[in-house]
Amino acid sequence: MSDFSAELCRWLESGVSPYHTVAAAAQHLREQGFAELPLHGRFPVERGGKYYVPHGTALVAFTVGQQAERFRIAAAHTDWPCLRVKPAPEQISGGCCKLSVEPYGGAILNTWLDRPLSLAGIAAVRTDDPMQPELRLVSWDEPLLTIPNLAIHMNREVNKGVATKVNVDMLPLCRTVEEGWSKNGYLLGKLAERLSVPTQDVLSFELYVYCDEPPQTVGFERDLLSAPRLDNLTSVHACLSGLCRSNGKEISVAVLYDNEEIGSNTRHGADSAMLQIVLEKLALALGMDRAAFLDACTGGFLLSCDVAHAAHPNHMEFADPSNAPVLNGGVALKRSPRYSSDAATCAVIRSLCEKHGIPLQSYMNRADLPGGSTVGSMASALLAMPAADVGVPILAMHSARETMGARDQEALCRLCEAFFNED
Repeated sequence: MSDFSAELCRWLESGVSPYHTVAAAAQHLREQGFAELPLHGRFPVERGGKYYVPHGTALVAFTVGQQAERFRIAAAHTDWPCLRVKPAPEQISGGCCKLSVEPYGGAILNTWLDRPLSLAGIAAVRTDDPMQPELRLVSWDEPLLTIPNLAIHMNREVNKGVATKVNVDMLPLCRTVEEGWSKNGYLLGKLAERLSVPTQDVLSFELYVYCDEPPQTVGFERDLLSAPRLDNLTSVHACLSGLCRSNGKEISVAVLYDNEEIGSNTRHGADSAMLQIVLEKLALALGMDRAAFLDACTGGFLLSCDVAHAAHPNHMEFADPSNAPVLNGGVALKRSPRYSSDAATCAVIRSLCEKHGIPLQSYMNRADLPGGSTVGSMASALLAMPAADVGVPILAMHSARETMGARDQEALCRLCEAFFNED
């Protein structure tokens, strides 16, 4: 396993919720000498400095080059399709306690069945100020839940494809129950116990069900990586890896958005004012006027990083015959009316890869199978900035476990580094 793949595996194991991904990113940036700035405060920035701005489940980090006249931005997202726990979720049935959940994003639901699952997210804890509850990270880091399949003897058509009912089939079991046991407040009590606070002080929570299985290399040559959350922690890792290795003259920015999987129209998403606020405050702190800030946007470049569909060896009929990337073939350059790439920006990416010896493939979906959206189109539209969409090719996108080529992460990291460092 390469150093880049080993680094990625550490990100995959720590990023068990968007909150934990941002916390891991902030810790990594601090270790690399980045200083924290508050979104709502002043930006005391200097040329040559390195900074990051956390914003809940999103984060913007940047380095300020000596020239600092244009923005170079690499973007990714911190969320992934999963299940989220509802308030007062406990239900009793068949001698077990199960939790009421709702799907988040377009998960392949049946891949979550019969796996060890756990919980992670945040809890809002009471303080003396009602307007400022304390937000506490929480993760159990051990299997707590499972969602059992119905036996084939009771579901004879299952191998022909049977619809999954979220409110029936996807409720995870958390314990068995005995006569007289009360379900009321059970999860809240476990949450308070985990945080060492009184139960009544836990005012609310946001908990994600995640697949509690480690990343693993597979294959006789160990050239495949099977793991949860490849979409899109591969890109989070690559954007931050490239930024931390940057020494460019311009303003290099890595932005980690949330909520891409549900459309990005939130205050932490790409379809928000978050990035513009950070960039404009940065520009003002560097002495730019409004015109110079707008020029820094329109004269900049956005690299939108998100996974691509690899050609499926068992289902080649779903791939475009001439634009289907393969595992371990390098970065996929993505073209579609739904993406931000155009002929000019694709030429930039191809030139960068040729100059630095980075393997590159092209991806377009089959004409009658429109793909998903990315953060690139929204972010570039808001900034009027040229952009291109790239990512590692993967199989089983939106499954509880996805598969990628073990060598492709290095290619994406090297592209992000070259993107930031090219004059």
